[in-house]
Amino acid sequence: MAPKYRLVYFNVRARAEPTRLVFAAAGVDYEDVRIQRNEWPGLKPNTPMGQLPVLEVGGVTICQSMAIARYVAKETGLAGKTILEQAQADMLVDGLDDLRGKQAVIRKAPEDRKLTWADLVFYDVTSKVLAVLPGALDDLPKLSKVMGTVTANERIAKWLAKRPDTPH
Repeated sequence: MAPKYRLVYFNVRARAEPTRLVFAAAGVDYEDVRIQRNEWPGLKPNTPMGQLPVLEVGGVTICQSMAIARYVAKETGLAGKTILEQAQADMLVDGLDDLRGKQAVIRKAPEDRKLTWADLVFYDVTSKVLAVLPGALDDLPKLSKVMGTVTANERIAKWLAKRPDTPH
């Protein structure tokens, strides 16, 4: 008999969504428990590390969103066929998870901020992405604005016009 899975998180995608996607891709039923913010203080003391999401399976509760998703991927055959493939998948997921934290900072950044070196590094990395995926920022007006702010800078425009034509 297949285990019963109970995933508990807030009513947002965020950190539980990778696990939900793995369940969906594998065609595995689970209980998707979405709590309200006002319920959280009462539940927090009963979680392993005082945080969500948690996955309950077979009387055991585990936390840490990527550990949960990784566990479900292994259970459903989506972790990789070999240990090496699993390590490669883990490598990519860990790198993407690092970006998730940075995405939150970008999303909360004030719109009227001045040019910083963070904008310049974002421009550099994103221009490489845009070289392969030209419309990647079409639905992201704040990030498009950062790109525009950088290219509108007189000194940056001068540098871009004169820099050597080299590979990305």
